[in-house]
Amino acid sequence: MRVLAAGDHFVRPGLIIAALRDEPGLADVDVAELTLPWPHEPFGPVGGPESRVIEASGTEEQLIEALAGAEVCVTQMAPFTAGVFAARPELRMVAVSRGGPVNVDLPAATRAGVAVSFAPGRNATAAAEFAIGMMLAAMRRIPTADAELRAGRWRGDFYAYEEGGIELDGATVGLVGYGAIGRIVARVLRAFGAQVLIADPYTDPETARADGVEPVELDELLTRSSVVSLHARLTPETKGLIDAGRIARMRPGAVLVNTARGGLLDYAPLPEALRTGRLGALALDVYDLEPPPADWPLHSAPNVVTTPHLAGATRQTAHRAAAITAAEVGRYARGEKLAHPAN
Repeated sequence: MRVLAAGDHFVRPGLIIAALRDEPGLADVDVAELTLPWPHEPFGPVGGPESRVIEASGTEEQLIEALAGAEVCVTQMAPFTAGVFAARPELRMVAVSRGGPVNVDLPAATRAGVAVSFAPGRNATAAAEFAIGMMLAAMRRIPTADAELRAGRWRGDFYAYEEGGIELDGATVGLVGYGAIGRIVARVLRAFGAQVLIADPYTDPETARADGVEPVELDELLTRSSVVSLHARLTPETKGLIDAGRIARMRPGAVLVNTARGGLLDYAPLPEALRTGRLGALALDVYDLEPPPADWPLHSAPNVVTTPHLAGATRQTAHRAAAITAAEVGRYARGEKLAHPAN
Protein backbone atom coordinates (compact mmCIF):
# COMPACT_ATOMS: atom_id res chain seq x y z
CA MET A 1 0.00 0.00 0.00
CA ARG A 2 1.29 3.43 -0.96
CA VAL A 3 0.35 6.46 1.18
CA LEU A 4 0.72 10.13 0.31
CA ALA A 5 1.50 12.31 3.35
CA ALA A 6 0.19 15.63 2.03
CA GLY A 7 1.19 17.84 4.91
CA ASP A 8 1.71 21.57 5.28
CA HIS A 9 3.65 23.88 7.59
CA PHE A 10 1.49 22.99 10.62
CA VAL A 11 0.69 19.29 10.31
CA ARG A 12 4.01 18.56 8.65
CA PRO A 13 4.62 15.53 6.43
CA GLY A 14 7.23 14.35 8.94
CA LEU A 15 4.65 14.26 11.73
CA ILE A 16 2.28 12.24 9.56
CA ILE A 17 5.01 9.79 8.58
CA ALA A 18 6.18 9.34 12.18
CA ALA A 19 2.60 8.65 13.28
CA LEU A 20 2.12 6.14 10.46
CA ARG A 21 5.33 4.33 11.44
CA ASP A 22 4.07 4.05 15.02
CA GLU A 23 0.79 2.48 13.93
CA PRO A 24 0.74 -1.37 14.16
CA GLY A 25 1.22 -2.90 10.72
CA LEU A 26 2.35 0.32 9.03
CA ALA A 27 6.02 0.46 10.04
CA ASP A 28 7.18 -0.37 6.51
CA VAL A 29 4.41 1.27 4.50
CA ASP A 30 5.51 3.06 1.32
CA VAL A 31 5.04 6.83 1.93
CA ALA A 32 5.39 9.72 -0.48
CA GLU A 33 5.54 13.33 0.73
CA LEU A 34 3.95 16.59 -0.36
CA THR A 35 4.23 19.91 1.50
CA LEU A 36 1.41 22.38 0.87
CA PRO A 37 1.94 26.13 1.44
CA TRP A 38 -0.59 26.74 4.23
CA PRO A 39 -0.39 28.73 6.54
CA HIS A 40 2.28 30.80 4.79
CA GLU A 41 -0.29 31.16 2.01
CA PRO A 42 -3.99 31.44 2.95
CA PHE A 43 -6.36 28.55 2.27
CA GLY A 44 -9.40 29.09 0.12
CA PRO A 45 -11.83 27.45 -2.32
CA VAL A 46 -10.32 25.23 -5.01
CA GLY A 47 -11.91 23.88 -8.17
CA GLY A 48 -14.01 26.73 -9.48
CA PRO A 49 -17.31 28.32 -8.48
CA GLU A 50 -19.23 25.02 -8.41
CA SER A 51 -16.68 23.21 -6.25
CA ARG A 52 -17.64 21.84 -2.84
CA VAL A 53 -14.05 22.30 -1.63
CA ILE A 54 -14.16 25.54 0.35
CA GLU A 55 -11.00 25.49 2.50
CA ALA A 56 -7.93 23.97 0.90
CA SER A 57 -4.28 24.63 0.07
CA GLY A 58 -2.40 23.86 -3.12
CA THR A 59 -3.79 23.02 -6.56
CA GLU A 60 -5.62 20.10 -8.10
CA GLU A 61 -2.79 19.55 -10.58
CA GLN A 62 -0.18 19.45 -7.82
CA LEU A 63 -2.19 16.92 -5.83
CA ILE A 64 -2.97 14.71 -8.83
CA GLU A 65 0.74 14.46 -9.63
CA ALA A 66 1.70 13.67 -6.03
CA LEU A 67 -0.99 10.98 -5.75
CA ALA A 68 0.55 8.79 -8.45
CA GLY A 69 0.19 5.18 -7.27
CA ALA A 70 -1.26 6.15 -3.89
CA GLU A 71 -4.11 4.13 -2.38
CA VAL A 72 -4.39 6.38 0.70
CA CYS A 73 -3.77 10.05 1.42
CA VAL A 74 -3.36 11.65 4.83
CA THR A 75 -3.79 15.41 4.71
CA GLN A 76 -5.07 18.50 6.44
CA MET A 77 -5.50 20.86 3.49
CA ALA A 78 -5.10 19.08 0.13
CA PRO A 79 -7.96 19.91 -2.31
CA PHE A 80 -9.88 16.70 -3.02
CA THR A 81 -12.23 17.89 -5.74
CA ALA A 82 -14.32 15.80 -8.11
CA GLY A 83 -11.56 16.30 -10.69
CA VAL A 84 -8.94 14.81 -8.38
CA PHE A 85 -11.05 11.70 -7.71
CA ALA A 86 -11.68 11.28 -11.44
CA ALA A 87 -7.96 11.56 -12.21
CA ARG A 88 -6.86 9.05 -9.55
CA PRO A 89 -9.28 6.08 -9.59
CA GLU A 90 -6.76 3.97 -7.64
CA LEU A 91 -7.30 6.14 -4.55
CA ARG A 92 -9.39 4.36 -1.91
CA MET A 93 -9.11 6.45 1.29
CA VAL A 94 -8.54 10.05 2.39
CA ALA A 95 -7.81 10.68 6.06
CA VAL A 96 -8.32 14.38 6.86
CA SER A 97 -6.48 15.57 9.95
CA ARG A 98 -8.93 18.31 10.94
CA GLY A 99 -12.26 18.58 12.70
CA GLY A 100 -14.25 18.44 9.45
CA PRO A 101 -13.36 17.40 5.87
CA VAL A 102 -14.11 20.80 4.30
CA ASN A 103 -11.27 20.23 1.81
CA VAL A 104 -13.04 17.18 0.35
CA ASP A 105 -15.97 16.95 -2.06
CA LEU A 106 -17.75 14.22 -0.10
CA PRO A 107 -20.40 13.33 -2.72
CA ALA A 108 -17.64 12.95 -5.33
CA ALA A 109 -15.60 10.81 -2.93
CA THR A 110 -18.60 8.59 -2.28
CA ARG A 111 -19.32 8.18 -5.99
CA ALA A 112 -15.67 7.23 -6.51
CA GLY A 113 -15.81 4.66 -3.71
CA VAL A 114 -13.28 6.55 -1.59
CA ALA A 115 -13.65 6.39 2.19
CA VAL A 116 -13.11 9.71 3.96
CA SER A 117 -12.35 10.13 7.65
CA PHE A 118 -11.62 13.16 9.80
CA ALA A 119 -10.11 14.01 13.20
CA PRO A 120 -12.71 15.26 15.70
CA GLY A 121 -11.32 16.62 18.94
CA ARG A 122 -7.81 17.14 17.64
CA ASN A 123 -7.69 20.75 18.87
CA ALA A 124 -10.20 20.59 21.74
CA THR A 125 -7.67 21.27 24.48
CA ALA A 126 -5.92 24.02 22.53
CA ALA A 127 -9.16 25.76 21.62
CA ALA A 128 -10.50 25.51 25.16
CA GLU A 129 -7.37 26.99 26.71
CA PHE A 130 -7.37 29.76 24.12
CA ALA A 131 -10.99 30.61 24.87
CA ILE A 132 -10.17 30.99 28.57
CA GLY A 133 -7.24 33.21 27.65
CA MET A 134 -9.46 35.38 25.46
CA MET A 135 -12.00 35.71 28.27
CA LEU A 136 -9.34 36.89 30.70
CA ALA A 137 -7.79 39.24 28.14
CA ALA A 138 -11.15 40.88 27.45
CA MET A 139 -12.37 40.96 31.05
CA ARG A 140 -9.13 42.53 32.33
CA ARG A 141 -8.21 44.63 29.24
CA ILE A 142 -4.78 43.01 29.07
CA PRO A 143 -4.05 43.76 25.37
CA THR A 144 -5.14 47.39 25.75
CA ALA A 145 -2.98 47.89 28.83
CA ASP A 146 -0.02 46.28 27.06
CA ALA A 147 -0.43 48.48 23.99
CA GLU A 148 -0.69 51.64 26.08
CA LEU A 149 2.43 50.84 28.06
CA ARG A 150 4.40 50.01 24.90
CA ALA A 151 3.32 53.39 23.53
CA GLY A 152 4.83 55.08 26.60
CA ARG A 153 1.57 55.72 28.45
CA TRP A 154 1.24 54.59 32.08
CA ARG A 155 -2.52 54.17 32.41
CA GLY A 156 -2.95 54.35 36.14
CA ASP A 157 -6.49 55.56 35.45
CA PHE A 158 -7.37 51.96 34.56
CA TYR A 159 -7.47 51.42 38.31
CA ALA A 160 -10.48 53.73 38.59
CA TYR A 161 -13.64 51.86 39.62
CA GLU A 162 -15.49 52.52 36.36
CA GLU A 163 -12.50 51.22 34.39
CA GLY A 164 -11.99 48.09 36.47
CA GLY A 165 -12.44 44.64 35.04
CA ILE A 166 -14.41 41.70 36.38
CA GLU A 167 -13.27 38.40 37.87
CA LEU A 168 -14.15 34.87 36.85
CA ASP A 169 -14.47 33.85 40.49
CA GLY A 170 -18.17 34.24 41.28
CA ALA A 171 -19.10 35.26 37.74
CA THR A 172 -21.83 33.56 35.71
CA VAL A 173 -20.41 32.38 32.40
CA GLY A 174 -22.63 31.04 29.62
CA LEU A 175 -21.34 28.54 27.08
CA VAL A 176 -23.26 28.28 23.82
CA GLY A 177 -22.42 24.72 22.80
CA TYR A 178 -21.23 21.92 25.06
CA GLY A 179 -19.18 19.60 22.90
CA ALA A 180 -15.59 18.50 23.48
CA ILE A 181 -14.29 22.08 23.68
CA GLY A 182 -17.15 23.42 25.76
CA ARG A 183 -16.74 20.66 28.34
CA ILE A 184 -13.06 21.49 28.86
CA VAL A 185 -13.85 25.21 29.10
CA ALA A 186 -16.53 24.49 31.71
CA ARG A 187 -14.13 22.39 33.79
CA VAL A 188 -11.53 25.18 33.83
CA LEU A 189 -14.14 27.85 34.60
CA ARG A 190 -15.43 25.87 37.55
CA ALA A 191 -11.86 25.67 38.89
CA PHE A 192 -11.79 29.48 38.74
CA GLY A 193 -14.98 29.55 40.83
CA ALA A 194 -17.39 30.57 38.06
CA GLN A 195 -21.00 29.42 37.79
CA VAL A 196 -21.37 27.84 34.34
CA LEU A 197 -24.56 27.82 32.27
CA ILE A 198 -24.75 25.85 29.03
CA ALA A 199 -27.16 26.02 26.11
CA ASP A 200 -26.96 22.98 23.85
CA PRO A 201 -30.06 21.11 22.62
CA TYR A 202 -27.97 17.98 21.97
CA THR A 203 -26.67 17.64 25.53
CA ASP A 204 -28.55 15.49 28.03
CA PRO A 205 -29.52 17.78 30.94
CA GLU A 206 -28.71 15.16 33.56
CA THR A 207 -25.25 14.66 32.07
CA ALA A 208 -24.67 18.41 32.20
CA ARG A 209 -25.78 18.65 35.81
CA ALA A 210 -23.48 15.77 36.72
CA ASP A 211 -20.64 17.86 35.26
CA GLY A 212 -21.53 20.69 37.62
CA VAL A 213 -23.03 22.99 34.97
CA GLU A 214 -26.59 24.24 34.59
CA PRO A 215 -28.42 23.58 31.30
CA VAL A 216 -30.74 26.41 30.24
CA GLU A 217 -32.36 27.78 27.11
CA LEU A 218 -30.24 30.18 25.06
CA ASP A 219 -32.25 33.32 25.88
CA GLU A 220 -32.01 32.62 29.61
CA LEU A 221 -28.26 32.08 29.28
CA LEU A 222 -27.88 35.46 27.56
CA THR A 223 -29.84 37.36 30.20
CA ARG A 224 -28.03 35.78 33.16
CA SER A 225 -24.40 35.63 32.00
CA SER A 226 -21.65 38.21 32.59
CA VAL A 227 -19.57 36.38 29.98
CA VAL A 228 -20.90 34.50 26.95
CA SER A 229 -18.56 32.21 25.00
CA LEU A 230 -19.50 30.49 21.74
CA HIS A 231 -18.55 26.83 21.21
CA ALA A 232 -21.23 25.52 18.83
CA ARG A 233 -20.60 23.97 15.44
CA LEU A 234 -21.59 26.01 12.42
CA THR A 235 -24.65 24.44 10.77
CA PRO A 236 -27.61 25.86 8.87
CA GLU A 237 -29.45 25.94 12.22
CA THR A 238 -26.69 27.85 14.07
CA LYS A 239 -25.70 30.31 11.34
CA GLY A 240 -26.28 33.83 12.71
CA LEU A 241 -27.36 32.35 16.04
CA ILE A 242 -26.20 35.40 18.00
CA ASP A 243 -27.85 38.24 16.10
CA ALA A 244 -28.84 41.80 17.00
CA GLY A 245 -31.92 40.63 18.87
CA ARG A 246 -29.98 38.20 21.03
CA ILE A 247 -27.20 40.71 21.67
CA ALA A 248 -29.89 43.08 22.93
CA ARG A 249 -30.96 40.41 25.46
CA MET A 250 -27.48 40.18 26.98
CA ARG A 251 -26.72 41.79 30.31
CA PRO A 252 -25.47 45.37 29.93
CA GLY A 253 -21.67 45.34 29.99
CA ALA A 254 -21.37 41.59 29.33
CA VAL A 255 -18.32 40.14 27.60
CA LEU A 256 -18.81 38.16 24.37
CA VAL A 257 -16.19 35.67 23.16
CA ASN A 258 -16.16 33.82 19.83
CA THR A 259 -13.38 31.32 19.21
CA ALA A 260 -15.63 28.83 17.37
CA ARG A 261 -16.84 29.90 13.92
CA GLY A 262 -17.43 33.36 12.49
CA GLY A 263 -20.78 32.38 11.01
CA LEU A 264 -22.32 31.89 14.47
CA LEU A 265 -22.31 35.64 15.07
CA ASP A 266 -23.85 38.65 13.34
CA TYR A 267 -20.96 41.13 13.29
CA ALA A 268 -22.91 44.16 12.04
CA PRO A 269 -24.42 45.26 15.40
CA LEU A 270 -21.22 44.74 17.42
CA PRO A 271 -19.51 48.15 17.00
CA GLU A 272 -22.59 50.03 18.20
CA ALA A 273 -23.14 47.55 21.03
CA LEU A 274 -19.60 48.25 22.25
CA ARG A 275 -19.87 52.03 21.92
CA THR A 276 -23.13 52.15 23.88
CA GLY A 277 -21.88 49.78 26.58
CA ARG A 278 -24.45 47.09 25.74
CA LEU A 279 -21.32 44.93 25.38
CA GLY A 280 -18.53 45.61 27.84
CA ALA A 281 -15.90 43.82 25.77
CA LEU A 282 -15.57 41.55 22.78
CA ALA A 283 -12.96 38.85 22.09
CA LEU A 284 -12.76 37.30 18.61
CA ASP A 285 -10.57 34.68 16.98
CA VAL A 286 -12.95 33.99 14.06
CA TYR A 287 -14.77 36.29 11.65
CA ASP A 288 -17.50 36.43 9.05
CA LEU A 289 -14.80 37.39 6.53
CA GLU A 290 -11.24 36.17 7.08
CA PRO A 291 -9.12 38.20 7.18
CA PRO A 292 -11.26 41.23 8.07
CA PRO A 293 -10.84 44.19 5.71
CA ALA A 294 -8.68 47.19 6.62
CA ASP A 295 -11.77 49.38 7.09
CA TRP A 296 -13.54 46.85 9.32
CA PRO A 297 -15.61 48.82 11.87
CA LEU A 298 -14.47 46.72 14.82
CA HIS A 299 -10.87 47.85 14.29
CA SER A 300 -11.84 51.21 15.79
CA ALA A 301 -14.43 50.02 18.32
CA PRO A 302 -13.55 50.12 22.03
CA ASN A 303 -12.65 47.11 24.18
CA VAL A 304 -12.04 44.60 21.39
CA VAL A 305 -9.49 41.76 21.52
CA THR A 306 -8.74 40.12 18.16
CA THR A 307 -6.49 37.28 17.04
CA PRO A 308 -6.11 35.70 13.56
CA HIS A 309 -7.90 32.33 13.98
CA LEU A 310 -5.22 30.84 16.23
CA ALA A 311 -7.21 28.90 18.84
CA GLY A 312 -6.03 25.51 17.63
CA ALA A 313 -2.45 26.49 16.88
CA THR A 314 -0.43 24.34 19.29
CA ARG A 315 2.22 21.76 18.53
CA GLN A 316 0.21 19.21 20.49
CA THR A 317 -2.73 19.77 18.11
CA ALA A 318 -0.51 18.96 15.13
CA HIS A 319 0.74 15.77 16.79
CA ARG A 320 -2.78 14.68 17.77
CA ALA A 321 -4.04 15.36 14.25
CA ALA A 322 -1.33 13.15 12.77
CA ALA A 323 -1.95 10.39 15.33
CA ILE A 324 -5.74 10.33 14.83
CA THR A 325 -5.42 10.06 11.06
CA ALA A 326 -2.64 7.48 11.23
CA ALA A 327 -4.86 5.33 13.43
CA GLU A 328 -7.61 5.57 10.80
CA VAL A 329 -5.17 4.44 8.10
CA GLY A 330 -4.23 1.52 10.33
CA ARG A 331 -7.88 0.53 10.65
CA TYR A 332 -8.31 0.76 6.90
CA ALA A 333 -5.22 -1.37 6.26
CA ARG A 334 -6.44 -4.04 8.70
CA GLY A 335 -9.94 -4.08 7.22
CA GLU A 336 -11.50 -2.64 10.36
CA LYS A 337 -14.34 -0.14 10.63
CA LEU A 338 -13.18 3.48 10.65
CA ALA A 339 -13.66 5.34 13.93
CA HIS A 340 -14.45 8.70 12.31
CA PRO A 341 -16.06 8.15 8.88
CA ALA A 342 -17.29 11.20 6.99
CA ASN A 343 -19.11 9.36 4.18
